[in-house]
Amino acid sequence: MSGRERNSFSPLERENCILRKVSEKRYQPIQSIMKKFYSKQSKNARGFWNKEYKVGTHLALSNNPSEDLIKFTNWLKRNDNLIKLNSRASVLDLGCGNGRNLIYLAKTYGLRGVGYDISLEAIKQAESLSKDLRLKYEMKSIAGRIDLPDNSQTIVLDMMTSHFLNESERKSLIKEIYRVLIPGGWLYLKTFFKEEDINAIRLLREHPAEEKGSYIHPKIGVAEHVFTEDEIKENLKENYEIWKMLRSHRHIDNGHASKRRSISVYARKI
Repeated sequence: MSGRERNSFSPLERENCILRKVSEKRYQPIQSIMKKFYSKQSKNARGFWNKEYKVGTHLALSNNPSEDLIKFTNWLKRNDNLIKLNSRASVLDLGCGNGRNLIYLAKTYGLRGVGYDISLEAIKQAESLSKDLRLKYEMKSIAGRIDLPDNSQTIVLDMMTSHFLNESERKSLIKEIYRVLIPGGWLYLKTFFKEEDINAIRLLREHPAEEKGSYIHPKIGVAEHVFTEDEIKENLKENYEIWKMLRSHRHIDNGHASKRRSISVYARKI
């Protein structure tokens, strides 16, 4: 910048320019710290899930489809005026694991499908179990852009997956899901539900994360978000019509919570 150009700025403009440069210098270390933090979280999660799909240390993983997904597809079948489940339909499973839900949809309704998961071990298992089915899998985080065309998916499944994302990533994902769904397509969301969940309240108290409503999972070492009903409605209200919200039971046994609460949401693109 020449001396003549510098002198063309007013004193207030020069002051704002200086403050902006100072602010940028201060912000760069924060950006670097957060990038390292989320990179470490992603590495922790990938390592945890690879181990789980190999030896199953903490969770009882299954090859059978989710009962809640079966309820959802049965509901769609009863209301076939809303959408047709057939060989022309396509489904995206975000956090597909070993492919059990995609395999069910492919075998039962002839659907095509794509599955994303961060675990290479899960993807290997899914590919092995999906021979001769029109299913594709990719080891990929669900944060960021979905590598599929606009208006290409009949159904998108987000089942116990996006709660691992931070707030900005979740907002971006909702927009990406909307982009890839066909007009009138369906988002089936199943996630942790905060209300009357003793375990969630304890985790938020004992292992709080930076984001409100999130905690650091004591076994995985990554942040998880737990949702309220109002929060889900707020997130979806702009681009989706919610047809059903089904809450799991509280699972109280002798005053103690034996299971985490979840909520299933049937949301249609508008």
